[in-house]
Amino acid sequence: MKLEKCITVDNINQNLLNVKYAVRGPILERALQIERELVKGVPKPFKYVVRANIGDCHALGQKPITFIRQVLALAACPQLMSSPDVPEDVKKRVQDILDDCTKSSVGSYSPSAGLTLVRKHAAAYLSARDGVPASYEDIYLGSGASDLIKAVLTMFVKDADGKPPAVMIPIPQYPLFSGTLSELGLRQANYYLDEEHNWALQVSELERSWQQASVDSHVRALVIINPGNPTGQVLTRENIEEIIKFAYDHDLFLMADEVYQENIISKPFHSFKKVMHEMGPPYSGMELASFVTCSKGWAAECGLRAGWAELVRLQRDVAAAFSTARAVLQCPTVLGQCAVDCTVKPPSPGEASYPQFCAERRDIHRVLAERAATAYNTFNSIPGYSCNPIDGSMFAFPRVKIPENAQRAALEQEISPDEFYCLRLLEETGVCVVPGSGFGQKPGTFHFRTTILHSREEFQHMMDSIRHFHLQFLRQYS
Repeated sequence: MKLEKCITVDNINQNLLNVKYAVRGPILERALQIERELVKGVPKPFKYVVRANIGDCHALGQKPITFIRQVLALAACPQLMSSPDVPEDVKKRVQDILDDCTKSSVGSYSPSAGLTLVRKHAAAYLSARDGVPASYEDIYLGSGASDLIKAVLTMFVKDADGKPPAVMIPIPQYPLFSGTLSELGLRQANYYLDEEHNWALQVSELERSWQQASVDSHVRALVIINPGNPTGQVLTRENIEEIIKFAYDHDLFLMADEVYQENIISKPFHSFKKVMHEMGPPYSGMELASFVTCSKGWAAECGLRAGWAELVRLQRDVAAAFSTARAVLQCPTVLGQCAVDCTVKPPSPGEASYPQFCAERRDIHRVLAERAATAYNTFNSIPGYSCNPIDGSMFAFPRVKIPENAQRAALEQEISPDEFYCLRLLEETGVCVVPGSGFGQKPGTFHFRTTILHSREEFQHMMDSIRHFHLQFLRQYS
């Protein structure tokens, strides 16, 4: 007798079937398969796969910050505190953290919102950044910003005024948002960034999106990604003011994904909290959730899964419900919280670790600026390519003209033209990038996202490979 499965595609939570995450989608699966084939000696027109699909800085060669790693090492193994090779400021930091841990062990649960010491340091960081008082009680540590973004979005899973809830997100966007909305059963209201004006966010487009979505949904929140991912633009202060006014006029909860603020190359960063405060009432009284992570910026500790959010001016009962829901998860990893502490309170002038920290951070910023310039100049020199300036984040999102013959070939394979293009790029060069359709793009336009933090030699190899491939592709399909 055949044993039937208890859970099938027919009785599984149907929301899960709608989740898409292109960053780890079929292109990467094929890349991993190719890597296995290379190990087995299968002939390829390239020697190795260049992974440019995800912003994993350390995997791309960025060196860990010494101060962070020393703190992590001593926190995990306090016996190392006696080592004369460890700077005294590292030992002091670790002792302060352990004093806030139950029985002085990072193996103990912390409070569900995170260690009080780390949250206080995060509040001090925000106060210094914005010139606006911050309370540690509004700060929640999490397993990366992704964990906290999902937690905040969960609060909107309820019909309002007889309509299902919807959340406005930018297109292009980081697919964490579209994937999480699908998982939670929240409707997605797209607003398009203006590529012809350096991915500007036009309030007229916000209005169009809101009006369209409001026909059959109740739009409850507005997501802003600043600096942009995958687009790399940085919002001006004036633009942020316009967005805040729009959110106020339409009674929208603002969610500010600000995880790339330490990856800005030249333009100033303005947090939504700071601008709200400076605008004064009624805008300074609006609710806001903002997100920061240790996975990006100079820390770049992706694998530690550490981030934090500030939720301000929530109704008391709402804040209590959110806190209770977070408590169900016990707490984020305490070693990750140690990394947060190092990020919000790095070495200061006069401390032993300060000179090395400054040199390491300066080198990371220099590499980011160099790769951004190389990507921008190279892509704009390739026939059929265009790329806006990369002001922040760690990605390029070039636009590619795909010949109609190639589009028809993609249709025959039942895949999108940009996926067809990226698969061909992978098979012929070993370069693994993510199709723009995984992030969203205006109909009729095609893009891909690539990381830009590889070593100089590998990045130049990638740029040369893309140029050579594209010229061959044009000759074949034009």
